[in-house]
Amino acid sequence: MKSVLFSFIFFFILVSNAQNNTIDPGVYKWAEHPIKTGELRESRKILEGVSPHFEYLEIHATTQFPGSKPGKAHANSDSEECIIVKEGEMKITIKGKTKILKAGGVMLLMPQQLHSIENVGDVNLTYFVMKYRSKNKMNLERGQAAGSSQMFDPDALIFKPSERGGGIPYFDRPTAMCDRFEMHVTRLNRKGPSHKPHRHVETEIIMIISGETEMTIDGKDYKAGPGDFYFVNSGSSHGIRNASDVPCTYFAYKWN
Repeated sequence: MKSVLFSFIFFFILVSNAQNNTIDPGVYKWAEHPIKTGELRESRKILEGVSPHFEYLEIHATTQFPGSKPGKAHANSDSEECIIVKEGEMKITIKGKTKILKAGGVMLLMPQQLHSIENVGDVNLTYFVMKYRSKNKMNLERGQAAGSSQMFDPDALIFKPSERGGGIPYFDRPTAMCDRFEMHVTRLNRKGPSHKPHRHVETEIIMIISGETEMTIDGKDYKAGPGDFYFVNSGSSHGIRNASDVPCTYFAYKWN
């Protein structure tokens, strides 16, 4: 009985600490995340804590090796997820509906929807999971009306060229946890900024897909390459740029 009580207290302390830990702006490097290994899989914890719009935000990366068993189908009772495929082939099933997503594929998962993920390729499947819970009351009806859970295949999306390179819009919509959640991919063909430094009410993450980048956040400079994240808080001045004449691409997603 004492061991059960101790375990409960320890878990409560861990959750409380995570919820009281404000996530720092800056860069989160792929190579610096500690690796936890399991049976035919491994995981990397990237960040966990509180952000301006979320009472809880956690990001981790999971790698399923070829032949690994899929995780048990489950649903999140009071949190939402956004999943990005880094490499490999993912079979994702949501409420009995199945789709295969490759690198660049995205899943936006509403709360209380049964889902499972499986590696169906002959190479490693690696994907990022962003799990979050709003400071405002969950609004399931709003999320359902805006499209419920969605899966996005980059091959089915339209690339829009621009003077500096171009981009692919993924979605711009309300969810059960967000008044607005917007995601797109940007490509910069040459060295230089994507745009002038700016501010907005949304908190933003920029995840580098390829190339080398630099970013200034509130006057401080950072560098990031493939697999790295920039985290920008609501209201912070920020601007990203390609660090070389080799094209770079990155996901940008923001919410409030």
